Amino acid sequence: MFLSVFDIFKIGIGPSSSHTVGPMVAARRFLAELPDDIVAVAARIEVHLLGSLAFTGKGHATDRAVFLGLLGEIPDRVDPDRIDDLIAGLEDTKRLAIGGKKIAFDPAKDLIFDYEIRDQSHPNEMIFRCLGDDNNILTEMVFCSIGGGFIATPEELQLIDNEPENAKSESGEPYPFANAETMLAMGQAAGKSIAYMKRENETFANPGQDLDAGLDKIWKAMESCMERGLSRSGELPGGLKVKRRASDIHEKLRAEIGTNQPFDHTVMDWLGVYAMAVNEENAAGGRVVTAPTNGAAGVIPAVIRYYQDHCNEACIDGTRTFLLTAAAIGGIIKHNASISGAEVGCQGEVGAASAMAAAGLCAALGGTNEQIENAAEIALEHHLGMTCDPVGGLVQVPCIERNALGTVKAVTAASLALRGDGTHFVPLDRCIETMRQTGLDMSDNYKETSKGGLAVSMVAC
Repeated sequence: MFLSVFDIFKIGIGPSSSHTVGPMVAARRFLAELPDDIVAVAARIEVHLLGSLAFTGKGHATDRAVFLGLLGEIPDRVDPDRIDDLIAGLEDTKRLAIGGKKIAFDPAKDLIFDYEIRDQSHPNEMIFRCLGDDNNILTEMVFCSIGGGFIATPEELQLIDNEPENAKSESGEPYPFANAETMLAMGQAAGKSIAYMKRENETFANPGQDLDAGLDKIWKAMESCMERGLSRSGELPGGLKVKRRASDIHEKLRAEIGTNQPFDHTVMDWLGVYAMAVNEENAAGGRVVTAPTNGAAGVIPAVIRYYQDHCNEACIDGTRTFLLTAAAIGGIIKHNASISGAEVGCQGEVGAASAMAAAGLCAALGGTNEQIENAAEIALEHHLGMTCDPVGGLVQVPCIERNALGTVKAVTAASLALRGDGTHFVPLDRCIETMRQTGLDMSDNYKETSKGGLAVSMVAC
């Protein structure tokens, strides 16, 4: 099992990794895999969104993401300021340029939100069809958006599900840990840190890559998103009339610096405002880094910013250690459970992000591997059962504040772990398995469908 740090942390756009980034990637892959002989006789493209993608697709901009993917756009390269013009052009021409040919696609008719309840390979499923002149199906491809911007076909999902639990990495990296128990055992045997092992795996899998430059690029993208969020005001799009608050709170916090007004707990306000800034920018469809998802994108950058601004020993190597360690934990969670709100609720998004951030901070502050694993477990344990119930299908309420609280839990978890020696009652692997089982037991109403919880308790205006 090897997931690169750059698979866990991907630069894209808001508001959702599974509902925006994933569908954009899927649409582009569909076009790339269309055979030339099919393109030659194709007359029309049709897309069906199923399950959670249908129920909350509008609020998560899934329709716009599909359009952009069909236009050949890539999440980490598309200019957010050009998106409206690109989509307006498609709505005007109702044509896609595929293989040097113009093929019909009417955004108003050929993207179908399919609300029918059926057996699916995954709650986030998409069907892409290429039709002939008489509307016969020439070819059909099914993709699942499995969280964090990752996509897979049903066949690829089956292969993942059937992988032996203790399977070693096929790529042969030096530290092929698939769970926390193995990770700790390898670290103890080699006398190496989690960040060191993750770095060695990355270097093996991608020889010649400037790993530190890549890590710095990820942090710079996170920081830029945060700074944009801290500088902007006004209402977020979508109709809920939710106001951006990060900028105003940030100004008040800055005004208190050097005065006798702040309380000791004001540091939690700084944590919260950093996270809210990122998630407000995400809600506005801005450039964001999946960490490990867009809905939970504020937790890790907020805790890194806390580390840099509020911890005396902070340095750039510490930030790199943070990201490598967080990615190692995120990979274990994704491999053994899920980071998809549509699969396991928000425990798999903000819960995973908080566990990753706790582990990263603990590592950056010099924690042992055992303390790092403990920090991750504490943070994840206290998100178990958290639902994904976005009001109006928008990644705004309760998502923005939920990220702020996830940062506080992460820092608290890291602090508690650093006060101990790493021994604790519930192993991280058991906590991850508990999250998976809880997700299976959880009603679909609470898994990103906006059919339960706050989503129905609050009437979207």
